[in-house]
Amino acid sequence: MTVSILIFLPVIAAVIVAFLKNSAARYAALFFSIAELAIAGLFLSKFVPDATTQFAIDVPWIAKFGIYFSAGIDGISMIMVLLTTILVPLIILSTFSHEYKNSGAFYALILFMQAGMLVVFTALDGFLFYVGWEAALIPIYFICALWGGENRIRITLKFFIYTFAGSLFMLVALIYLYLQSPDKTFSIHTFYALKLTAPQQSWVFLAFFLAFAIKMPVFPFHTWQPDTYTEAPTGGTMMLSGIMLKMGIYGVIRWLIPNAPLGLVHWQTLITILAVIGIVYASIIAFQQKDGKRLVAYSSIAHVGLIAAGLFVVNVQGLQGAMVQMLSHGINVVGMFFIWDIISRRLGTRDISQLGGIAKVAPKFAIAFLIIVLGTVGLPLTNGFVGEFLLIDSMFQYSAGHYQNLTIVIFAGSTIILGAVYMLRMYKNVMQGELNELTAKFTDISGSEQLVLGIICVLIIAMGVYPQPILHISEAAVTNLISSLNGKLIF
Repeated sequence: MTVSILIFLPVIAAVIVAFLKNSAARYAALFFSIAELAIAGLFLSKFVPDATTQFAIDVPWIAKFGIYFSAGIDGISMIMVLLTTILVPLIILSTFSHEYKNSGAFYALILFMQAGMLVVFTALDGFLFYVGWEAALIPIYFICALWGGENRIRITLKFFIYTFAGSLFMLVALIYLYLQSPDKTFSIHTFYALKLTAPQQSWVFLAFFLAFAIKMPVFPFHTWQPDTYTEAPTGGTMMLSGIMLKMGIYGVIRWLIPNAPLGLVHWQTLITILAVIGIVYASIIAFQQKDGKRLVAYSSIAHVGLIAAGLFVVNVQGLQGAMVQMLSHGINVVGMFFIWDIISRRLGTRDISQLGGIAKVAPKFAIAFLIIVLGTVGLPLTNGFVGEFLLIDSMFQYSAGHYQNLTIVIFAGSTIILGAVYMLRMYKNVMQGELNELTAKFTDISGSEQLVLGIICVLIIAMGVYPQPILHISEAAVTNLISSLNGKLIF
């Protein structure tokens, strides 16, 4: 059994679903996504949490140019496979309350996007990684352009230009590494073994970083994100925020840091400062938002900024924190966007100032909303706490003995305080207080809404109470990565 079944099942499913209509397309997409989750569960049951690559496939693709269909799963990849296969069924189920014109195409694009992201998270060949990267971009472009808001064309074009331009820089870096390889191959293991000079690694680092920073996004490459998240249909926003932005973080871990460690040393302080600026900037902007969906978009920038800051200090705590926080953030942000989708469908607005008192008429909705908010702000015993604690701990280690770096750490930690203030204030303004003429007609969750939010709430609490299984999956692979880097340089 190889990882190819995980990659190709969504492609086959997308072709089938594209020819279906209305409810048949919805239920078929949900069936195939659950089947994909079951296969991922089977892989997990057979996975040995060590530093090896498992379930690998390595066959010639374009052998003339040293391109192989080479993919496999280690502890780092397994976390991303779980994230993707858990969230896609939830995202599809969350769309059941919507009626989409040409629904077969909508759900087919989601499944095809899932396949592209799984290629990214398992690829061991640079060219295959690039193909998966672009294959995930094309469906979300059409999802946003065809089913988005009234400004969708302008916003989607900006998003496409940003991400496609970043992809070209990454392609340049991959081709450069290919040309430096003695046997002219795109193999990731060959790339890792290259002996590039510090200037060479510095340029490779910048090329990769531009692609990954735009996707995450990191300040100042974030300007496409709030508009795109706001204008995209909710299912598209969930795919973007819950899974797709993790492609950038994963790319840093898998392709940037190991291939250009000397470049990281050169640019480390600047990148960390940019990440911390993004945390504070996005938090301040979130305070001022009246649109709930847009507030969540800026909140996402702040949380990803903390992941980036902890990631680029490069120690075990930082990488482990990034792994668990990618999973936690994906679950929480999908929950938050679904919350605002429910409010928008029921009341026809996302304006926080027009809301209030909803908890009085929708207690089940209020409880689910509160659990997701608490997970988002990192309350102990929720999933958000574990990753944030490890990330901040990693930054304190980075600042040890360096007072100028301690300032960076203090600002990075502000995301916890600032996030708690604007998220809890949002909850208070929406759910507490007196009912008004608009919110009095709000009805409580039921059916698929209750199922989606229930699963998300269970995951938030379960991961917060007992995170060890998640940490154990990636621990050996992360430790091995840090050990290999320490063998190449001294931080």
